[in-house]
Parts: sequence; structure tokens; C-alpha cells
Amino acid sequence: MERLPLFPLNTVLFPGMPIYLHIFEDRYKLMISRCIEERTPFGVVLLRSGSEVEGFGPMAEAYPIGCTAHITQVQPVGDGRMNIVAIGHERFRIITEHHEEPYLSGDVEYLPLHVSSSDVLRPRAERLRVSLERYLKTLEKIENMPLGTDQLPRDPLSLTYLAASILRLSPHEKQALLVEDDTFQLVQTLRTLYKREVMLLEIMATTVTAEPAAGTFSVN
Repeated sequence: MERLPLFPLNTVLFPGMPIYLHIFEDRYKLMISRCIEERTPFGVVLLRSGSEVEGFGPMAEAYPIGCTAHITQVQPVGDGRMNIVAIGHERFRIITEHHEEPYLSGDVEYLPLHVSSSDVLRPRAERLRVSLERYLKTLEKIENMPLGTDQLPRDPLSLTYLAASILRLSPHEKQALLVEDDTFQLVQTLRTLYKREVMLLEIMATTVTAEPAAGTFSVN
């Protein structure tokens, strides 16, 4: 078990994926400064309830499973505030929460992923790649901007977590993907989700194409 500083957020971080944060609260300026000085990670956990910002709602309550974040870039912006980039590494489960510091911390156990054999995983990951490419190309059509379908990773696990990260689901749906500890089942679940989302996007794209060009389209 290991003690880890925790950052409850309205987002889910997956292994291998980046997260971009603006650090402005005093408690998190302290936490991140310590992580930088000691070259240690912090944990990103999804808010179950409460507020990210102290004083703007009930106290944060987080889901027990999160992902470590290793800081790779820091941009100071004055008064101790900073913009940081961190990369997700390992999934963990919070065993015990601690509140002695201004920020939340916890004793955690790490959750190694059960990785299926490459003979089993690779062909299914390749089918997931096809769905992901189709999803991104449909988004390109709707939003009229390139999304880099030619830069998808070749490694099946990296591709799987990228697919989980960029799919436009609610944070609570993404949390269910992070919790999954078997690569085979995660790929199968993602393929089902992508079939659904691609169908919805293609309907949307057809609608956009059929409408008179009265102005710029936005999905927001």
C-alpha cells in the first residue's frame, strides 16, 4: 500500500492519456508543488458528488478507483498558480482516505490490468480501431476539422485506452470503463459503445448535410 495525494475532478483519467490542469487553489498549489519537488505522482479520482472547488458546494466525495498522474510539463503563471500536463499511469483503489493535509490523500493499492494474450486481444483491438477511425472521420465531417486518424497507436492496450478516453460519454460512464480490469472485456465493451455512437453520429452528419447552410454548425 502507498500514500497518494488525491485530486477529485469531474473527469476520468486513463493510463497513458494526458490531462491538462490549471492549478489555482492554495491546497492544490501546495500538493502539486510537493509532487514536483519530490518527483512523485498524484491520483486523479472522479467526483461522485460535491464540488471540485472548495467553498462552491458540498465537500467532494470521490469514486474509490482512479489513476495516477505523473507531471510532465509545468508552466508557472504567477502567484503560485500554474498550468500542468500530466500522463496517466496506474489504476488504483483507495483503501483509506486521510484529511490531515489541506488536500485529500489516501492509502491506495494498485490494480494491475489482466492483459489477454496478444493472439486473443490484437484482432479484437484491430476491429476496435476500425470503429474508432469511423467515429473520428464522422466527427471530422460534422465539426469540419481534422482529428488525426492517421496517428492512432499500434499497441492494442494504448489504442484501447485512447478509445475509452476520447469517446464522448458522461464521466460516470467513463468511470465504468476505468474500473474494468480485463482487457478483453474492455475492448468488447468499447466496440459495443462505438457501434452505438457511430450510428448516432452518422445520423447527425446526415441531418447536418441535409440542412440549408444558414450558418456554422456546432454540436454544442
